[in-house]
Amino acid sequence: MDKHKAIPQGYMTVGEVAKKMDVTVRTLQHYDREGLLSPSAVSEGGRRLYTDKDIVKLHQILSFKHLGFSLDDIKNRLTPLDSPAEIAAVLTEQAAAVRQKIDSLSESLRELEALHEEVLQMQSVDFKKYADIIVNLQMKNDYYWLIKHFDDQTLDHIRSRFDKDRGRAVMDTFMQLQDEAIRLQNAGVPADSDEGQKFAKAYWDMITDFTGGDMSMLPKLMELGQFQNANQKWREKQTIANGYVEQALGSYFSRIGVDPFQEGTR
Repeated sequence: MDKHKAIPQGYMTVGEVAKKMDVTVRTLQHYDREGLLSPSAVSEGGRRLYTDKDIVKLHQILSFKHLGFSLDDIKNRLTPLDSPAEIAAVLTEQAAAVRQKIDSLSESLRELEALHEEVLQMQSVDFKKYADIIVNLQMKNDYYWLIKHFDDQTLDHIRSRFDKDRGRAVMDTFMQLQDEAIRLQNAGVPADSDEGQKFAKAYWDMITDFTGGDMSMLPKLMELGQFQNANQKWREKQTIANGYVEQALGSYFSRIGVDPFQEGTR
């Protein structure tokens, strides 16, 4: 009986702390063994005793644990709590870690929602395309949704020829050239002019690089912008750009005496 009464004022038992912080006694005992949170005192009867300062330190530990840090990482992050500046520094670090976690979770949610929409629009289960979409989402490629429109042959070609960096570079080049086509169209630059033909050569060089010379891929690539479920702004932009591209390439092929579309159908 005396053992239970010998609790000095300002101290709490391990059971009281566990209840207050919604953890188990076993968890507090484990933190003690790991050197994360030792009791501030021990009663005459051998009971672990904690203070309000220990509560603050426990909150620090639990916050980092919730953010996914290992106990070793947490141990290295724990700092003294002996001054307002030290306590503020701890809270600042915790807040930064929480914000980073929120950003990470928000990005994960965006990827899940985007993949969910793509899965619903696809007519069959295709884990290869799912994987490609996930990779492009992680790359922050805004055009991940194009993947569902490509056939297996085109996707196999892309997988074999392009890593993340090169794939993104090709897509960036494509978008820059599409923007240039719209600029030339709006500026009234004739497709068969020197400027128009310079553009046509750059565009054809991009296609040749992408296809690796496989002209059988051309019909599928020319469908870009015509996909039924494509983003409306995308379709409108590509319709304008493709009108100029077709004229410029037509003149370009006439000049060099090549008809790649016929070659691609052989």
